[in-house]
This record gives sequence, structure tokens and C-alpha cells, in this order.
Amino acid sequence: MEAANNPGTVQARLLELRNEHRQLDETISRLAANPSDDELQLRRLKKRKLLVKDQIFAIERSLDPSPDEYA
Repeated sequence: MEAANNPGTVQARLLELRNEHRQLDETISRLAANPSDDELQLRRLKKRKLLVKDQIFAIERSLDPSPDEYA
């Protein structure tokens, strides 16, 4: 668990997630341009992209909590 609190590890995970999010976005754009492609795969990729975005947001929030959390 100590590694999860290591700022370098957290930053590396954040970078991995951002890269994955960007790659998913590119893949989704490519698939959406070809309506004959698998619609189920497109939906799954979009769900994964949202999950990754949520994970990015959670990490960013833990690194820099908003002042509202202390009110």
C-alpha cells in the first residue's frame, strides 16, 4: 500500500491513464467514422474511456483536493 502513496507512482499511474484515455479516444473516433464496424465494441470502448476518465479525476482530486472539501 505504501507504493500507492508514493507521489512518483501516482504520477506515473496518472500518465498511464491519460495515455490510455487518448488512445481510446483515437480508436473510438476511427470506429465511429465507419458505421459498419461493430457497434458493441464501440459501446465497450466508450464505457472504458469513461471509467478511465473517472480514475483520472479521482487521482487528480486526491493530489489537489478542492477547498470545498474542507468547508
